[in-house]
Amino acid sequence: MLGIEDKGVMAAYLLCIVSAILCVVYGLINWSRGDDSVEPDDVKWAIEEQKVEDKI
Repeated sequence: MLGIEDKGVMAAYLLCIVSAILCVVYGLINWSRGDDSVEPDDVKWAIEEQKVEDKI
């Protein structure tokens, strides 16, 4: 098949193609998902970080 006699080489080619297809499918599924929700602790941390940066 396609002039490739070794089964290992054929498996490597097929696995590369399958993994590329899976990456595209995963990207299409997750394309329009929003960012993670913001936790209250994250907001507090950002405020404290801004205060520290303002002092510098």
